[in-house]
Amino acid sequence: MPIRQLSETLIDQIAAGEVVERPASVVKELVENALDAGARRIEIATAGGGKSLIRITDDGCGIPEAELPLAVRRHCTSKMEGGLQGIETLGFRGEALPSIGSVARLSLRSRARGASGAHEILVHGGRQDGPRPAALSAGTVIEVRDLFHAVPARLKFLKSDRAESAAITEVVRRIAIAFPGVRFELSGEDRSPLVLPAVDETQAMERIGAIVGESFADNAFALDAGREGVFLAGHAGLPSFHRGTAQHQYVYVNGRPVRDRLILSAIRGAYADVMPRDRHPVCVLFLQVDPRDVDVNVHPAKADVRFRDPGLVRGLVVGAIRAELARLSLRGSTEGADGLLVRFRAGGAGEPAAPAPAHAPRPSFAFSERPAAPYDPARSPSRPLDGRPADFGAFQPSARAERFEETAPAPIRAEFPLGAARAQIGKAFIVAETEDSLVLIDQHAAHERLVYEALKEAIHAKPLPTQMLLIPEVVDLTEAEVERLVAEDEVLKRFGLHIERFGPGAVMVRETPAILGEVDAPALVREIADELTETGSGAGLGGRVDHVAATMACHGSVRAGRRLQAPEMNALLRRMEQVPASATCNHGRPTFIELKLADIERLFGRR
Repeated sequence: MPIRQLSETLIDQIAAGEVVERPASVVKELVENALDAGARRIEIATAGGGKSLIRITDDGCGIPEAELPLAVRRHCTSKMEGGLQGIETLGFRGEALPSIGSVARLSLRSRARGASGAHEILVHGGRQDGPRPAALSAGTVIEVRDLFHAVPARLKFLKSDRAESAAITEVVRRIAIAFPGVRFELSGEDRSPLVLPAVDETQAMERIGAIVGESFADNAFALDAGREGVFLAGHAGLPSFHRGTAQHQYVYVNGRPVRDRLILSAIRGAYADVMPRDRHPVCVLFLQVDPRDVDVNVHPAKADVRFRDPGLVRGLVVGAIRAELARLSLRGSTEGADGLLVRFRAGGAGEPAAPAPAHAPRPSFAFSERPAAPYDPARSPSRPLDGRPADFGAFQPSARAERFEETAPAPIRAEFPLGAARAQIGKAFIVAETEDSLVLIDQHAAHERLVYEALKEAIHAKPLPTQMLLIPEVVDLTEAEVERLVAEDEVLKRFGLHIERFGPGAVMVRETPAILGEVDAPALVREIADELTETGSGAGLGGRVDHVAATMACHGSVRAGRRLQAPEMNALLRRMEQVPASATCNHGRPTFIELKLADIERLFGRR
């Protein structure tokens, strides 16, 4: 088959397949262009999940008439004055508009600031029509109709209108977080309207709350850290405030929303031993990096980036989050207390009681459920006939509540955040009192965290003991993987893994960490090599060691069912106040729930 030159239309359609993946991709590219134009108000209207119509209206600087033909021509842009080494705008390739125009019917109407009128240009199947005069007061209006009508094969792979509308909403929400000073309006016959008013930079948390959830502000902590020219800001959720997917993690690099594997891996590592493995933290992180130290031209949709020093970025994210978690070790999520209050209001069962059958007779008085036993005045504690006081001392509390005897109850002191122990419930939970709240502590989960942190400190204080293999294992790898492993040799030795280079594409394993017991050495080495390739860090071995420590802590902690005396309970509370990350156990479960007295008063109608 002879080599031939492809037509310009076919070239544009092939290129459009990289840039325009679905309607949400079109919205992302056009909204980014509006932001680059300095827009302070952006309106997005869609129909048919974006397949029938996408209309973007902005109040930006507009496009002069003479530049309209260039705006829809491939590789024409106004954003590359600094070259690829200094990209400071969201868009830069000059591919979005021509790519969209090659697979849809595109209408671009714009009026530049100071111009006497507006002009419009049409692009249909790659063919241009215009520019010609049009009516518009200011800014730019772009309409995209019949997306992928020129590429029916792509159209068949799109999801339902509802799914595509949801994807568009998510794109707008992610962009809106980074630009709180811009008003976003999203509307259309295929969706519920979304309006995000512009807010001042000092009220950025209001915009974040509108998107992530109002409860995020009460369950998050601020981040503000920097290292060697890389700066991290934003908010991260408490370990006990988590979700089932990673979709609630919003990451921005120089204002650009990204889904970078390195950063997402760093977030996962920062919460490694304070959150359940199948749960994900909620966070909004902003990284500021010198544009020369980050490459944003590595992904067609610009969703991924590459850092000149990935280890520096990962270390900054992990270190900043862990430092704040240690500082806020006794701050628990409000979701636990809110859930407990809901259960109280529902009668204690967590769900409303089932309604009585329709045929059930209506009770004749309030206490009709009292056993129908004959009244014995001699046994009545409320109206004794012999004049003696009722024998209330004979009343015994429920067997599930264990009170401890002490002549002088422990005083409540402001310097003790967890207060003073007052009782033990079900031989599993401690009830403590502070100046303004009631605290319920899971004694096993709390002690498990304390033991785990002590074990980790002892394990990481010095190199781990090793066990020598009777017959060294040879593991075949690629040359690049061998180089990465050899470069991390000192770190691996500290965790008890001793390897040697064995030719250009293999390593020999001589010793493994004794704490892991019998281990599959080749699988362990390959897992570490894969992690080094993906994240540049060999923390996986340390994670395995910590997992063993967590198991030991779980089995060596105070079990539920053991009765504790008052001094033991208070000693546990005081130790919790000193140990980092004690708000959750090493499995990620909360160790305590705090109920404010004001909330309890509301339950009883006193407020």
